[in-house]
Amino acid sequence: MDAAEFRRRGKEMVDYVADYLENIEKRPVYPDLEPGYLRSLIPNEAPLEPESYEDIIKDVERVIMPGVTHWHSPYFFAYFPAASSYPAMVADMLCGAIGCIGFSWAASPACTELETVMLDWLGKMLQLPECFIAGTHGRGGGVIQGTASEATLMSLLAARCKAVRRVQAINAKKSESEILSKLVAYTSDQAHSSVERAALIGAVMMRKVPTDNHYAVRKEMLKKMVEEDKAAGLIPFYFCATLGTTPSCAFDHLTELGPLCNEENMWMHIDAAYAGSAFVCPEFRPLLNGVEFADSFNFNPHKWLLVNFDCSAMWVKERADIIGHWQIPLGRRFRSLKMWFVFRMYGLKGLQAHIRKQVALAKEFESLVRADKRFEICAEVVLGLVCFRLKGSNELNQELLKRITKSREIHLVPCQLSGRFVLRFAICARSTESHHIQQAWQHITQLTFEGRPLRSLNDNQSWD
Repeated sequence: MDAAEFRRRGKEMVDYVADYLENIEKRPVYPDLEPGYLRSLIPNEAPLEPESYEDIIKDVERVIMPGVTHWHSPYFFAYFPAASSYPAMVADMLCGAIGCIGFSWAASPACTELETVMLDWLGKMLQLPECFIAGTHGRGGGVIQGTASEATLMSLLAARCKAVRRVQAINAKKSESEILSKLVAYTSDQAHSSVERAALIGAVMMRKVPTDNHYAVRKEMLKKMVEEDKAAGLIPFYFCATLGTTPSCAFDHLTELGPLCNEENMWMHIDAAYAGSAFVCPEFRPLLNGVEFADSFNFNPHKWLLVNFDCSAMWVKERADIIGHWQIPLGRRFRSLKMWFVFRMYGLKGLQAHIRKQVALAKEFESLVRADKRFEICAEVVLGLVCFRLKGSNELNQELLKRITKSREIHLVPCQLSGRFVLRFAICARSTESHHIQQAWQHITQLTFEGRPLRSLNDNQSWD
């Protein structure tokens, strides 16, 4: 493919992508396939001779699209959003074309410097404390990670090194291995599995803190566990707070937990992977109160802020604490271009409008559920996630989800809350509108109460 053909094919691909997104709701949101479907559709080995571009594009529809779960369909309500916008896609094209490997300033000065400035822009949108802003003289600053999982690991490794240095400064005879064996980290029992995985990689003990009836960590329980561990000769060194948990979008109480972490010399990292985007809106910014006590903070613009995957924003209060653990890979893509394009083409007001619209859609779905006495809401609806279920047994709700998945018209995933099987309804696609919410609810109730309806049998629920 030479430059002339690239121009032609590139324009064709832009048209294909635009057509795909404009007509995406006509495709079944979830594929009707069995694992291993693809292998029989393509040769067992790569071709010896070049194949035509036309044949490849034909195979996109024949081979790829039947196996795609369409995350950007307005009927996709599973997991959390995967952000997408046309400005971000255009910027990603430019990133691919420049193709720099930005492992140092000299490797690509613009890549390094734009990232620093974009994290400052975003930090100011969130009204982060000045100590997290790099500016020209700040000691903190931001860095783009691939995922929130990576940010959690980086913060834990930095906290581990800091704790070892602190203990050895008091007792130089203590070996690193001896100290590591006594370090203990904490996180919510509602935290994402990546937090526990970070502790496994970091070779430190991690304890799960029980949550209250709103699925949030409170000071009293964390303090009790810290005191128990100190009495047992352990060294509490790290706490990962969650703002917007994966199961129910619950918020740990930073204003209580932050001072405790500071008093105990524990690094506090805040994982706000999904919810963090909402903090650009003044009405949701109070959910971040207490960030001033944190050592690091992270959220994913690639979830809800219209910046395509991958783009996970992480800030630290003291760069010196984390410079040896700035990221896992050496190489870096020019990901800040996506932020630059999106922030300029939407503006802060446009980003706020996007968040507010999706929160309003979640509230609309919540009102539909509450109006039907056969269903119940299972957690407070704060942002764009609604946790709901049929009143009755877990088996009843499992069967309902099976019907929903089999229909392929909408896509949901479940969670467990207080031992109950719960359905999660997350507003995900940028193109989701009120009529999609209404149609989704109509579909759920039809699957539940028409055909072979689900009904109550005393205390048990089963298929009729």
